[in-house]
Amino acid sequence: MPPTSDLGTYDAIVLGLGAMGAAAAYQLAKRGAKVLGIDQYAPPHELGSTHGDTRITRIACGEGPEYSAFAARSHEIWRELEAKTGLDLLTQNGFLAISGAGQRSANHGVARFLDATVAAAKAAGVSYDLLDSAALRQRYPALTIVDGDAAYHDTVSGFVRPERCVEAQLKTAAALGAEVALNEKVVSFAQDGSSVTVKTDKETYRASQLIVAAGAWLPGMLKAGLAGQFMVTRQVLYWFRARSEAAHALFSPARFPVYIWQLPAPQSIYGFPATGGLEDGVKLATEQYDVATTPEQVSRTVGPDEVREMYETYVKPFFPGLSPVCVRHKVCLYTWVDGARFVIDRHPDFQRVIVASPCSGHGFKHSAGIGELLAEMVTAGRKPDPRFAFS
Repeated sequence: MPPTSDLGTYDAIVLGLGAMGAAAAYQLAKRGAKVLGIDQYAPPHELGSTHGDTRITRIACGEGPEYSAFAARSHEIWRELEAKTGLDLLTQNGFLAISGAGQRSANHGVARFLDATVAAAKAAGVSYDLLDSAALRQRYPALTIVDGDAAYHDTVSGFVRPERCVEAQLKTAAALGAEVALNEKVVSFAQDGSSVTVKTDKETYRASQLIVAAGAWLPGMLKAGLAGQFMVTRQVLYWFRARSEAAHALFSPARFPVYIWQLPAPQSIYGFPATGGLEDGVKLATEQYDVATTPEQVSRTVGPDEVREMYETYVKPFFPGLSPVCVRHKVCLYTWVDGARFVIDRHPDFQRVIVASPCSGHGFKHSAGIGELLAEMVTAGRKPDPRFAFS
């Protein structure tokens, strides 16, 4: 990069180029803004929250109807990007929200998640059907369904490819004139009058506005009173091999939707159809919010005891066609806010700094639409939903 004196001032700098940052950089460039994206790594990568091949997308959001518009708009943007890039980003093969009688695990803090999903579908105008245990057994023999189980089902939901989405948006942003500084770590940022100064371990940059979309690294960039609103947690993604080709076929995208299942267990489980062959396994995961970590301290190793406990507690009782053989696992990070909320707000001390932490375990599906919101906050003064403000 040229020395600071030759850099000039950008309309916006985007700090962090994962799900939200890549989307914001693309939308800013699309609007003709002079934009610089900075990331300490080279996205897409496996050190944050935007990896693992697939992410669930659903318009009917049991976390709250205020999220549905982001998901719906994201679907439109991904289809636009597919047409521009030729990449396969979005598969709409349906979604199940499963629950049942007795004590069930909450999902993102919502105890009656199935009912909340139905309410969100009604509010968003999403067509759906409700399935009883007999219908679930008939349609989805890959699942162990007990009497009293029931599910919400729609056909507009499915899964997206997070790494491809980041790649598509960054490449398209660059083609539109965006600049990108990779493998460059931000040391500090501060507002000074009508601009924001961003110092990295290599350069100093200036912009009219700054978007901080640093994911799990965000708390380390904020003062204690703000950082305390966020908790970073370690999550593990697993791919278990099916017991046979016939069992694997029951998980094909044409036959098997994405799902969130409130189990009679400590945690809910979510998962995907098989997107590869028998040896590629079938992906599923739980979510834990009891133990906090940091990107620097997190253990990225998944040991055999952890795999065994996952299989015995969450796989074997509910997926008879999956074997104990875990062909792959990945660690990712969530940045949690109480109530599974998002934070999309201007920094209380720096009005030219926008902080975007739309995660809480359900952020990626909304990322393309949120990138559009962030760009319009910069270019048009758009106001975010007050429900996404700092506490």
